[in-house]
Amino acid sequence: MAVPWVSDLTLLAAILATLLPLCSFLVVMLFTRSHPRISAGLSIGAMSVSLLCALFLLNEHWHMEKPLEYAGRWLVSGSIEIPFGFLLDPVSLLMLAVVAVIGFLIQIYSLGYMAGDPGISRYYAFMSLFLWAMMSLVVAPTLFQLYIFWELVGLSSYLLIGFWYEKFSASQAGKKAFIMTRAGDVAMFLGMLLILLHLGNLSILEIDSPALAARMSPRLLTLSALLIFGGIIGKSAQFPLMTWLPDAMQGPTPVSALLHSSTMVAAGVYLFERLFPFFFFSPDAMTFGLFIGTLSMLLASTMALVTRDIKEIWAYSTISQLGYMIMGLDAGAFFSGAFHLTTHAAFKALLFLCSGVLIHTFETNDIYELGRKGGRSLKVPMACCCIAAGALAGLPPLSGFFSKGLILEGLADLSNPVWLIAALFGAFLTAYYAFRPIFIILFPREASGEPEVHSATSTSKDHSAGHSSSHYWLMGWPLILLAGATLCLGFLKAPLEHFMGQTALPGVKGIGHPVWLLYTEIILAVGGVGLAWMEFGRRCAQQVGFVEKIPALHRLFAERWYLDHFYGWFVDRVIDRGVSALFTQNDHRVIDGSIDGISRGTVETGRLISHMHLGMVQYRLLAMFVVMVLLAFYFFF
Repeated sequence: MAVPWVSDLTLLAAILATLLPLCSFLVVMLFTRSHPRISAGLSIGAMSVSLLCALFLLNEHWHMEKPLEYAGRWLVSGSIEIPFGFLLDPVSLLMLAVVAVIGFLIQIYSLGYMAGDPGISRYYAFMSLFLWAMMSLVVAPTLFQLYIFWELVGLSSYLLIGFWYEKFSASQAGKKAFIMTRAGDVAMFLGMLLILLHLGNLSILEIDSPALAARMSPRLLTLSALLIFGGIIGKSAQFPLMTWLPDAMQGPTPVSALLHSSTMVAAGVYLFERLFPFFFFSPDAMTFGLFIGTLSMLLASTMALVTRDIKEIWAYSTISQLGYMIMGLDAGAFFSGAFHLTTHAAFKALLFLCSGVLIHTFETNDIYELGRKGGRSLKVPMACCCIAAGALAGLPPLSGFFSKGLILEGLADLSNPVWLIAALFGAFLTAYYAFRPIFIILFPREASGEPEVHSATSTSKDHSAGHSSSHYWLMGWPLILLAGATLCLGFLKAPLEHFMGQTALPGVKGIGHPVWLLYTEIILAVGGVGLAWMEFGRRCAQQVGFVEKIPALHRLFAERWYLDHFYGWFVDRVIDRGVSALFTQNDHRVIDGSIDGISRGTVETGRLISHMHLGMVQYRLLAMFVVMVLLAFYFFF
């Protein structure tokens, strides 16, 4: 580096922002695990400094003209050098600020939510580990460095999902998330190798440059893009690797808010943003991504229509909204995906945290039980939850209305109207399932009027339940701040678009503003909320949805379109009875059989040769005679 890090404020801020959470993780795990208050203080203190550094970097480089890269040699082997450093540009700076703000607020919230838990030091240590990995991923200048922290984010997710490891369902959910995301990561790694073979390095700026498209054939470019998109599918829980995310709700609710709504699962969409020019060079890869995003959005929306677990509803909505982001990016509307990622981080974290207060107070995840136990008596969480649900539904003037509208406008620019029609239908479903739990909690009915329970996880409880209500306001203030962000972020569209517009590709068409689409979006959002009100809110409503009146359709959606059944069948028939059985036979017959055969041959040979060492003259004479006969045959015949 040309400038010493201690005299370069930008570099110093980047180092502190990413390194301090790692330091707090190490200190807590090595020295303060038996002191929960000190551990929490260290983790929150480190995160607060990281937050200040992230906001300083965003403000300092708000008008930056070109990306700023710091890179130094990390590993050297002959002529091969692997760099390590920081890449600061509008994409990374905005995401760094989002992760820092959400992470800090959730750590404050966790003081109340996790109070009294015997593993609170371990909890804050794992939180710090995740935040270090996520923030380092965001500013990585090479795909190799990004992949390292990509895997560390997956490890942190596994540790936090299975935080209450004594609960079998939590440990199983952690393993499921880890295995399913690894499947996508293998594809991503193969795509990286293809790029490395043809480009010679994995610099993100060089991958995004037109030079890569000139050096790789269109087929190889498309193949590498599709393989990297496999990593996005796994991390962002898109079809077909989408069923791990609802099960991941077994972890503490703040974990769900941080990892599985606004940061960790958003890493896949962030990677798409980071490599947007690279994907843009392959129209076939963009079309495939558009199909996957659309299918994931629709499937997850249908699943959210029938579940009773409030955290699972928001988990399905996360999958759906991530699908929306991918649709916007694949439509060529770069800012629409980036902006929806930013607004979604605020209102989805708010939804999870509001749900956490309800779960913490009433000891159930079931929306019908929350309603009957008096969920509407918690004024601040319910008010904030209504604001967040409105943003999720796309109601004006909340932030989700502006960001989702940009995605719809980007899809309207495509020649094929199918994508826009699917997105509009998804917008209607989103408004419906977003307000279904709201109306059920606000307007409870007697137990006789509720539908039967069809989900084995609908009554799962957080271990943090039963704490004193004295921690209510520790959880309340982050809700108020996130609600304020949800109300205001939509009005920052213009400055953020100018800031992010500096990364736009030349030749990417701008987004139009058809008036009819704006009115259609509002009508569909209001229509979805109105239908939810008719079925769950009004006085004489039976609180039975239109899907629940069709048993076959209800079961299809409740069983997640039988995706888990397919995975179970595939693992049992193909993996266990097919591949594993074949390998077992190979192990027994080829590997063990060959070793056993060699061993038996050695024993028999030794037994045969042992007869020649008995010291008897006739055996020696016989051996000499045989040798002489063989020599005679060799020389004379």
